Amino acid sequence: MSAYTPHSEADIASMLETIGVPTVDDLFATIPATLRQQAGLGLPAGLTEPELRRELTSLAARNAGADAAVFLGAGAYSHAVPAVVDQILLRSEFATAYTPYQPEVSQGTLQSVFEFQTFTALLLGLDVANASMYDGASATAEAILMARRVLPGRRVVWLARSLHPQYRATVATYVCRLPDLELRDIPFGPDGRCDLTVLEAALRDDALCVVLGYPNVLGVIEDVTAAASLARAVGALTLTVTTEPLALAMVKSPGASGADIAVAEGQSFGLPISYGGPGVGLFATRERYLRSMPGRIVGETVDAKGRRGFVLTLATREQHIRRERATSNICTNQGLCALRATIFMESLGKQGLREVAWQNAQKAAYAAERLGAVPGVRRKFSGPVFNEFVVELAKPWPAVDAGLRGQGLIGGYGLEPAYPELKNCALVCVTELKTKDQIDRLARALQEVLS
Repeated sequence: MSAYTPHSEADIASMLETIGVPTVDDLFATIPATLRQQAGLGLPAGLTEPELRRELTSLAARNAGADAAVFLGAGAYSHAVPAVVDQILLRSEFATAYTPYQPEVSQGTLQSVFEFQTFTALLLGLDVANASMYDGASATAEAILMARRVLPGRRVVWLARSLHPQYRATVATYVCRLPDLELRDIPFGPDGRCDLTVLEAALRDDALCVVLGYPNVLGVIEDVTAAASLARAVGALTLTVTTEPLALAMVKSPGASGADIAVAEGQSFGLPISYGGPGVGLFATRERYLRSMPGRIVGETVDAKGRRGFVLTLATREQHIRRERATSNICTNQGLCALRATIFMESLGKQGLREVAWQNAQKAAYAAERLGAVPGVRRKFSGPVFNEFVVELAKPWPAVDAGLRGQGLIGGYGLEPAYPELKNCALVCVTELKTKDQIDRLARALQEVLS
C-alpha cells in the first residue's frame, strides 16, 4: 500500500464486516449499473510515495521552460519570498480560522486583518483601508462603483488606455448593465503616460472619475498629481490602480499624489504566481468616503477592563445589512492571502521593501540599457519606469518569442494582441530574482534572433 493511504485491506474488511456489507461496491448498489459504469475513473494501480514522487518529477522535467529565464510581468510578478512566510502560515490557528463574526473568539484573525489594513493604508497613502478584496481587477471595478455612490448623477468614467487590459475588461463586465455609466478611453502619449492634454480637453462636469494605472501596463509611472488636479477641477474623483505594489516602496504614494481611491493587486507580497492566482486586492480611500467603501473594516478598541481588542467596525456587505443598503456583495476577505501578504510586509519592513524595490529598479535600468544597445531593439516609451519597460523590435514578436524560447528564454509579454498600435512590441520585466548573467544572456539571444 502507498504511504499516504490510511486503510489497509484488513482495515477495509474489518469496517465492511462491522457495517454488514460484503464489498465496497455493494455500498453503491442502489445506483443503477449503467450510471456506475459511466462513472468509472479508469485509474492505474496505486503507487508508493517514492514511486509517485519519481513519476511526478519526471513529468515536471518535461515542461517546456521549467528552467527558463523568465522576463514576464504584466500584472503577475516573481519575487523572493522569505521562508518565514510559509513557516508562520503552517500554524494551525491560521489554517483553521474563518470569518470573524464573533470578536470574542476571533481576536487573532481580527488582529491580522487589522494589521493588513494598516499596511495597506500606509502603502497607498490614504486614511482608511478595508479587509481585502478578491484581487486587483475586481477591486478596480468596486472602486468605480464606490465613486458612483459618492457622486451620484455623474456618468462618465475615464479609463486610461494604458490601464491593464484585463482590468479594463473586468470593469466593462461590472458596468455593462448599468445604463447610467459610460466608459471612455484616455489615450497614451509618446512617453507612455496618459495624454493629459486630451484628458483636459475632454473632461466635463459629467465626469465621475479618472482611472490610471500606477505604474501602468506599459511599465510607465503616471503623473497622478497632474491628472488628479484636472479631475478635481471638474469635481471628479481620481482612482489609481497598481498591479506591482512593490513600486509603491519607491514612488510617491497615490494618496500623496492626489488620488481619492487607490487599489492594488497584492500578489507581489509573498503570493506565488501559481498560473495566475490567487490574488488579493488592496483598497484604500479618504476618511470622508468611508461609508461608501465596499467590504468591511476591522477596528481597534478596548474592552470593559481597558484591554486592547479588535472588532468588526464596519460591515457593508449584503450578508450583514439590508441588501438595498449594501455597498458590495463580496463575501470573503481572502483571509489567508491577506495574511500571507501581511507576514511578507512585516518580515521585510519599510527599509526591506525599499531595498527590494531599489534592486528591481536598478536591474530593470541595466536591462533597458543592455537591450537598447542590441541592433533592432529600441525603447518604445520615454516615461519613467519601475521594473518593466516596452521594447520595439525589428521583427514580429511571435517569431522573436519563438527564437528566444528555443534558447530557454521567455523574453517578455507581447502587447500587440491588446494594443494593435504597438506592433512588434513586448513588455520586459526584471525583478530582483534576475541576475546580470541572465540579462546579458537575453541580450545576446535577441541579437542572434534579430540578425
